Amino acid sequence: MQKKCSIRTGVSNFSPSHDNTHRASTISLLIKCAMVASLASIGTAMAAPRTLTPLPDGWRFLQGDPEGAETQTLDDTAWQIVSVPHDWAIAGPFDQKAKAAGENGFLPNGVAWYRKLMNLKPQPGRRYFIEFDGIMERSGVWVNGHHIGHRPMGYVGQRYELTRHLRADGRNIIAVRADTSAAPSSRWYTGAGIYRHVRLIETDNIHIPQGGAYLRAVKIGDSQATIAVATDVQNASAAARGVKVQVVVTAPDGREVARTTTPVTSVAAGRIAIIPAAIALPNPQRWDIDDPALYRAAIRVIAVDGTILDNEDVRFGVRDARFDPATGFWLNGRNFKLKGVALHHDGGAVGAAVPLAVWRQRLTTLKAQGVNAIRTAHNVPSPEFLDLTDELGLVVMDELFDQWNVAKTPEDYHLFFGDWHKRDTLDMVRRDRNHPSIVLWSAGNEIHDTAYPVQAKAALRSILDIVHAADPSRPVTMALFRPNVTKDYENGLAICWMW
Repeated sequence: MQKKCSIRTGVSNFSPSHDNTHRASTISLLIKCAMVASLASIGTAMAAPRTLTPLPDGWRFLQGDPEGAETQTLDDTAWQIVSVPHDWAIAGPFDQKAKAAGENGFLPNGVAWYRKLMNLKPQPGRRYFIEFDGIMERSGVWVNGHHIGHRPMGYVGQRYELTRHLRADGRNIIAVRADTSAAPSSRWYTGAGIYRHVRLIETDNIHIPQGGAYLRAVKIGDSQATIAVATDVQNASAAARGVKVQVVVTAPDGREVARTTTPVTSVAAGRIAIIPAAIALPNPQRWDIDDPALYRAAIRVIAVDGTILDNEDVRFGVRDARFDPATGFWLNGRNFKLKGVALHHDGGAVGAAVPLAVWRQRLTTLKAQGVNAIRTAHNVPSPEFLDLTDELGLVVMDELFDQWNVAKTPEDYHLFFGDWHKRDTLDMVRRDRNHPSIVLWSAGNEIHDTAYPVQAKAALRSILDIVHAADPSRPVTMALFRPNVTKDYENGLAICWMW
């Protein structure tokens, strides 16, 4: 925070000597103020360890697929100006002959482009990323005409590095292509376009990568809980660097209750090191459905000389959740029934770009009616949805897929499962694993692969290995499809595979 300097002036009776003394004091104060202002400007110029800039406004939108839409030279002045999140399909028109038919609400599908001018001058030693919480679907992203990534799935978050393609003069064009023309690709309304939030992330060369901070309670007692912290530190510089990780924990009331700093770890150039830490948390407040207590961990990557290179705040909860075959679900030593509902990602008439207030009203109303559990049908939700379930005290089963290798609709994710499920699974779990409301992962909903047990077991084993490596604290389940027909309980698919 910049220090304020003020000089009080006014009319008063001064002797000549007093007047000279006053002038000298005034000049001295002016010099000090100038020095403070100079230091403040230097401090402003020096980059913060990490900056997060939301990018909701100033996007230009066109429903269509013009040639050269990714280039810097395209004239997009006639395009519509929109804010994101933006679901263009919900605007209609409704059509009984719509290609995606009733499953998609008889609403349109097709290709659309978004473009945004970013005034961003890259600085030496800094890294720049753009992060999308969701683009529906088969998306591609360009910066200044350079293709930097694509993703078939519309629900998974995406982060792409911009650094090496940024222009020194600061004039940078981001272009996004979203394609729902292959239809039907879903059994429910998907929405279309950049329908979730977007942000710019600026870091040091030494930084925590996407999903790289993970906290979990490994031991919980009334007087103390042990929190295991694993921090991925990526070194994108040209030389090895020594770093340590500091973790500062604040309680739900904002008080600092614990901190620790790891020994120095050398991270090789171009590599990622996982740096472990453990924190003893005194007198832990449990996260529960009636009292969803939330802690916050400030995780800092610190150089040997004490410079903070990166920082990330992670909200988490301390709770003991388990499932028992004989008695069902237990939370913090209390056994009770889960009274749940399945919620799709859209908000009804508002489409897939759901305002947070809509989710808050819906979840609050459901809880008032006795609901205590949510199944995300049949894909991962938005990050802010899970923030709300954390805050409101709702137990969540976070579902990953609606299909694997066998189709439910002709153009759905089965076309991409073989190539993409490992990366999609890992990214989804790493994004969501710090949410205390999540007590269970679902590997899939009524997966039709189970008619082919050898294939189904291989796919499930692949998902389980990834989930358990990224998050050993939670079990995994799935919704079986006609198990009495496919003999899932007899052929071993449904037994002892989920832990």
